[in-house]
Amino acid sequence: MIFTAKIRKNIILLLNMHEMPKIAGKTLSERRWRAAFSPEGYLDIAKTLSRIHRGGIHPSIRGEVWEFLLGCFDPRSTFEDREDIRKRRRVQYATWKEVCRQMDPVVGSGRIITAPLITEDGFPIQDPLNLLEANPNGNASDDPSVSQREDPAAQITDKRIIQWKLTLHQIGLDVVRTDRTLVYYEKQEHLSKLWDILAVYAWIDKDVGYCQGMSDLCSPMIMILDDEADAFWCFERLMRKLRGNFRCTDSSVGVETQLTSLASVIHILDPKLHQHIEALGGGDYLFAFRMLMVLFRREFSFGDSLYLWEMMWALEYDPDLYCLYEEPESIGRNDGSKKPKSSRQFGKFERENMKNGANFGDKGPVPISVFLVASVLKEKSTKLLTEARGLDDVVKILNDITGNLDAKKACTGAMKLHKRYLRKVKTA
Repeated sequence: MIFTAKIRKNIILLLNMHEMPKIAGKTLSERRWRAAFSPEGYLDIAKTLSRIHRGGIHPSIRGEVWEFLLGCFDPRSTFEDREDIRKRRRVQYATWKEVCRQMDPVVGSGRIITAPLITEDGFPIQDPLNLLEANPNGNASDDPSVSQREDPAAQITDKRIIQWKLTLHQIGLDVVRTDRTLVYYEKQEHLSKLWDILAVYAWIDKDVGYCQGMSDLCSPMIMILDDEADAFWCFERLMRKLRGNFRCTDSSVGVETQLTSLASVIHILDPKLHQHIEALGGGDYLFAFRMLMVLFRREFSFGDSLYLWEMMWALEYDPDLYCLYEEPESIGRNDGSKKPKSSRQFGKFERENMKNGANFGDKGPVPISVFLVASVLKEKSTKLLTEARGLDDVVKILNDITGNLDAKKACTGAMKLHKRYLRKVKTA
């Protein structure tokens, strides 16, 4: 059966509605969303953020709103401006995807790779099962996309291409495990779309490439945005926020910065709990690694995790986000063409940082995700103090919260801890 874009959108809406938090009259509805735009297309971001803070976003408009929250578009742009940007980005994505397809014809073919096709030295792996996966129709010479390559058996010498091709099967293995309980991923075309986006991203991000966990972050994007290129750019903007977590060296993992911040927050707000965790050998807080890496995707149900994300992004929203990504040299400069930004255009979490004038040093402000983890630990502090006799107990207690957390309550708790933290840091 072939579904139109509108029918497909309604199906996804129905699939998600049963998990959407029911906060009557407070959710950002489609009617209120449309009313937030001027006739030219300027968005009243202050009213939009206020509504999201109170009750999240209705699933039917989630994709459109996320594009603003993640900095894909400037709320001070017009409808025409955004259409031009969207067209340009779609062309750019198509160009990158074609570059990837030339390097490996499985990209864009509707298939995915789950077995390595190349050695670390750049030689193709001639395993019949691997070849069958890459070309299930049989003879590779019959596939015009394969025949475009000069010699499929030749050694590849470009180190960047070798590294990229080595990640393709890992992306595939992660894709087939991502959100497998959702009806949406029963269709091969949706799995291949997720694989294509991650394969292209792995190529363009020269420093980080692809890392395990990215599929969990990308999966919702292709479900809420019909166009593959639009979903890619939404994911790319999210990775601008999170890519530091995935940056690894021989001696450290990127997320360690946030784990260190978490340790500092707990030490300041609950010294007794911090001392207990340290005594158990958990002073590095590695037990919170997964929560921060994939933004609570495993701790919350699918619907609640999306609700949590949009609450987080709205709370820490910065109206300069688009310019930070597209025109960084314009930050802090006002040439008179745009009105000065009021504090209401910032998210509530960001406003607290501005109001308290906290000195964060070179590392910048502590992200709201750290305070969300801290709120979970605080909520379970009595249980951790009385029942945890080792790190295994800590992990078990935290694993028991899976599926039992309330996104709205978690955000409220995080905001309270953030205020307390800022007051203590300011007076220290």
